[in-house]
Amino acid sequence: AWGLNELKPISKQGHSSNLFGNIQGATIVDALDTLYIMEMKEEFKEAKEWVEKNLDFNVNAEISVFEVNIRFVGGLLSAYYLSGDEVFRKKAVELGEKLLPAFNTPTGIPWALLNIKSGIGRNWPWASGGSSILAEFGTLHLEFVHLSHLSGNPVFAEKVMNIRKVLNRLDKPEGLYPNYLNPSSGQWGQHHVSIGGLGDSFYEYLLKAWLMSDKTDEDGKKMYYDAVQAIEAHLIRKSGGGLTYIAEWKGGLLEHKMGHLTCFAGGMFALGADGAPNDKTGHHIELGAEIARTCHESYDRTRMKLGPEAFRFDGGVEAIATRQNEKYYILRPEVIETYMYMWRLTHDPKYRQWGWEAVEALEKHCRVDGGYSGIRDVYNNHESHDDVQQSFFLSETLKYLYLLFSEDDLLPFEHWVFNTEAHPLPILHKDDGNKEENQK
Repeated sequence: AWGLNELKPISKQGHSSNLFGNIQGATIVDALDTLYIMEMKEEFKEAKEWVEKNLDFNVNAEISVFEVNIRFVGGLLSAYYLSGDEVFRKKAVELGEKLLPAFNTPTGIPWALLNIKSGIGRNWPWASGGSSILAEFGTLHLEFVHLSHLSGNPVFAEKVMNIRKVLNRLDKPEGLYPNYLNPSSGQWGQHHVSIGGLGDSFYEYLLKAWLMSDKTDEDGKKMYYDAVQAIEAHLIRKSGGGLTYIAEWKGGLLEHKMGHLTCFAGGMFALGADGAPNDKTGHHIELGAEIARTCHESYDRTRMKLGPEAFRFDGGVEAIATRQNEKYYILRPEVIETYMYMWRLTHDPKYRQWGWEAVEALEKHCRVDGGYSGIRDVYNNHESHDDVQQSFFLSETLKYLYLLFSEDDLLPFEHWVFNTEAHPLPILHKDDGNKEENQK
């Protein structure tokens, strides 16, 4: 699958997801920083040569702005910051420029889909009345601030700051952010709220924007802690068996279901604990630990000891998937991500133990001759493989595991924040700008 987007590890060929249009190389670009961190120098060199010769954005292709940003832009930025190789910076800025037409909407809230040749954008046809999606337009901030930093062109940062302005002007139902926002009218679509898919990384990026700014982005900080307060009041619940979970909100009614994607929130709460208002630091760490425990239970209660795509707390079940279309595992990282943050912030050995359980399950059930494959039903006795190795497996799942078992001074939190695809970006210290001016 070299040079194609993703690997089919059983049939041993390439898999091209429509998320990337016909841009190629998703796995290579997504894995660059993992190779570098793991000191796989030969493979990194090969990947770099592929990027130099073959990574081409001059294609007639409709792409997902969000996916291309977090995987390709994020991957290239990290590869540049870790290695200093100029080719990665140039490619990141070139791709960033190709994404700018997505913001040509009446409000500046970007389209989900963009043809990077024609510059024509549109939204997913299924998204509430032509809306853009909170997790998609809310997960550009870190990368675009760095694109401005590295290119000297303020337009990237301006585009993402404008998104904030639009959100700040809107009324939030109960202080919550609905998943859908119409880019033409600037009004919310249907009032669905989720800390899982469609919402998740928006919240993460508010916190990380503040951390990445060396804690100068007061607006991001306030938005984050206000949002967490609303989430606690309206979405966080405890099951009969004492498991804390984050429900989904549909126009005021709760659906007692939690997605695998939502499990990242344990790590987020813990990471944000230090800046929490009103002596709430211990409370936020505790919340992180509770979410980590619930997500561990979702793994532990399956046959394969790997977590389902979504699990429920109703009809007498707790932390178990009840619908066939929620029982799959596609090598997702979020639970391991939370273990890594909890380990770094508490050094409680159970997080390494839980991580090791996941390693053993991955080796036993997902490893196949040509790589690692997702699984269709984690409650089954027999593996039914989906024959796809997602690019985020190398970028996130394996990197978070590696960091969980590494010393804390590998990518320390005081110098790096991770984008939502686990690409490390350096914190921009207050004096960084001046240093660059002096060097010119």
